[in-house]
Amino acid sequence: MNRDTSYREYLNFKRIDNNLMNSSKIVLTTAMLASVSMAALGGDWNQWGRTSNKNFYSPEKGIPHEFAPGDFKSGTEEIDLSTTENVKWVSKLGSQAYGNVTVANGHVYAGTNNETFRDPKHKGDRGIVYCLDEQTGAFKWQLVVPKLGAGKVSDWEFLGICSSPAVDGEKLYVVSNRCEILCLDAKGLADGNDGFKDEASYMAGPGKPPITPGVTDADILWVFDMREELGVFPHNIASSSVVVAGDYVYATTSNGQDWSHLNIPSPMAPCLVVLDKNTGEYAGEESSGISRNLMHCNWSSPGYGEINGNGMVFFGAGDGVCYAFNPKPVPDGDLAILEEVWKFDCVPDKYKMENGEPIKYPAAEGPSELISTPVFYKNRVYIAIGQDPEHGEGVGNLICIDASKKGDITKDGAIWSYDKINRTISTCSIDPETGLLFMSDYSGFVYCLDAETGQEYWVHDMKAHMWGSTLVADGKVFLGDEDGDLVVLAATKEKKVLNEVYFGAPIYSTPVVANGTLYVGTQTHLYAIGK
Repeated sequence: MNRDTSYREYLNFKRIDNNLMNSSKIVLTTAMLASVSMAALGGDWNQWGRTSNKNFYSPEKGIPHEFAPGDFKSGTEEIDLSTTENVKWVSKLGSQAYGNVTVANGHVYAGTNNETFRDPKHKGDRGIVYCLDEQTGAFKWQLVVPKLGAGKVSDWEFLGICSSPAVDGEKLYVVSNRCEILCLDAKGLADGNDGFKDEASYMAGPGKPPITPGVTDADILWVFDMREELGVFPHNIASSSVVVAGDYVYATTSNGQDWSHLNIPSPMAPCLVVLDKNTGEYAGEESSGISRNLMHCNWSSPGYGEINGNGMVFFGAGDGVCYAFNPKPVPDGDLAILEEVWKFDCVPDKYKMENGEPIKYPAAEGPSELISTPVFYKNRVYIAIGQDPEHGEGVGNLICIDASKKGDITKDGAIWSYDKINRTISTCSIDPETGLLFMSDYSGFVYCLDAETGQEYWVHDMKAHMWGSTLVADGKVFLGDEDGDLVVLAATKEKKVLNEVYFGAPIYSTPVVANGTLYVGTQTHLYAIGK
């Protein structure tokens, strides 16, 4: 509302009788307050970690911490909204949902499986990305991805799509359960079929009769198959969330071991790849030889940051080393490569050897790879080691790395480290208003540290395993656990539990905030929470 418009509206109101004028004043004041409130919001959450720095922090205010997820309608899997509190809508997901939600341009995107099929022509085990209406949760369209047919070794049954979609303008990028990087039209097929144009064959799967696409199916713009193009062997599932920077999209390949957990079928395949975001053409790959030293697999997602105007792609790898690469690929013989700027071995020596003998992976007291995403904050990178949750609990290490250095910086690149944490696949969050860092581990502990020094302020025991990460917003820390509890803690140096809410199903994903709404995804339902 500009100044001239406000004045014209005022003159119109003057012509109304006193009673109506009083009502109009209330309406106008409410509208103005709403406008100010909307201006204070943090906006969309368009990728894993909200920004390319991957810090799970939102500047939004007024996020409720008191809410009730409600009860099921008798004999159904539908939530009775009349039994909820501060819940805008609830959408049914599949039977398993590990893909974190993203919110952009009026839509909510969530990865899941096909156990709650939305279209009768798509039945059976599939990888799914839902597109929902941000205001109502209504179903708009879905990406349907057939299984690889390789079983648990490369495409575990019913895991669905574990990637968190990234929205860049009108395009959406996601890694499928088939170890592909896909670019989609963010509006689906409703505005026509662009780009790829062979959705019918894609949705059916190799050797199957085509499935005629409809307006509730995804509009695929391009597909890059990392197995076919790069010789990648994904272990269990491909789960990277991409980062987009400039004209490039970067993704982890999920290259790993075979079913024996002893052999690496593709030791020369890259663990990080970069594509042209507009065409999907191969642009380059890391050449650090990560695959030769894999402990298990590569499931970490890359991040991006700039130091003195120079961009870097940060990557936590399956060899336990955190890398920084120049983002622009350069020719190297028949390939194009991402040049390594620095690397840091995040596994302490005491986890590698005992009594002169190497400690064998995956021993609880031994080494771990990196699965959490590196967080870039004030020219530093924060990351912690961990393993596949199926391996159980074990020792961990959280490191703050000086990202301005070059070369092998293992000996002199750590600003501080914290080894009281256990194994984790979680990503940390840093509150820039207080300088506090929050981190969770698989054992069920939440840690509050000083991001500058690593000083511990408090530890909270959730008494349940945790896969997701901490979210900091509005002076609060939000975090879910395997038991289905969501805890809300004060984001302060003194530990204070503000609320704990039971959702009735495991929470493996991380809560996010967008446009005044808190999103909590359980294994089976997505809740949009707000006043």
